[in-house]
Amino acid sequence: MFDIGVNLTSGQFDKDRDEVVARALAAGVSGMLLTGTNLHESQQAQALARRYDNCWSTAGVHPHDASHWQPDTAEALRALAQMPEVVAIGECGLDFNRNYSTPQEQERAFSAQLALAAELALPVFMHCRDAHERFIALLTPWLDKLPAAVLHCFTGTEEEARDCLERGLYLGITGWVCDERRGLALQKLLPMIPADKLMLETDAPWLLPRDLLPKPASRRNEPAFLPHILQQVAALRGEDPRWLEQVTDNNVARVFLAKS
Repeated sequence: MFDIGVNLTSGQFDKDRDEVVARALAAGVSGMLLTGTNLHESQQAQALARRYDNCWSTAGVHPHDASHWQPDTAEALRALAQMPEVVAIGECGLDFNRNYSTPQEQERAFSAQLALAAELALPVFMHCRDAHERFIALLTPWLDKLPAAVLHCFTGTEEEARDCLERGLYLGITGWVCDERRGLALQKLLPMIPADKLMLETDAPWLLPRDLLPKPASRRNEPAFLPHILQQVAALRGEDPRWLEQVTDNNVARVFLAKS
């Protein structure tokens, strides 16, 4: 099974990064997409993807870091995207929940990265929080120019899911669905996502599944916990986990690994 969202550049992994990757492989994780959230971390993610087998990376600027977008940022990302390990532009999008960067700065960086992805014929790896209407408005004109668009860590409403699916987006599902407090709405809408538009991820080191037993001593999430998320998603959808694993892996291969 493939984890499309691993923040392996996080300082939380500095002391045992090799062991984290080894545990993931031992748990049955066959590949990982390492997330780039700004230019520096995108460069780090690419270097880590080169270092570890069966890893690839994204290159982009997260909305939290959009205030740092400069005229030469697109050029630097364009150069990075020439590396064989880089298979998507992102993580990019909008986050109007925290507004670490202003909405205007976020929209500028998001639009520039959509244009870059279209130019390079690369899929786009996206983030959206409390910004659905504007997110869809900015994204829609680019969809016929992009090979694929993935909204990672989807936690929106059923209506928002339908909006995304009607436009052909893939939805990434995390351990949020394992949260008995915040994940109930996501649990209910899971069956409406076509299997061929579904991807799985941990978003490690964030979003540790709350229903893991025994509970890890640390609150840090790891890609080794992806099999647990797969089991829970399959159960909520009424599907065989082995079948769902194959389908979601096929989705990943179609969207991200064609370049490889």
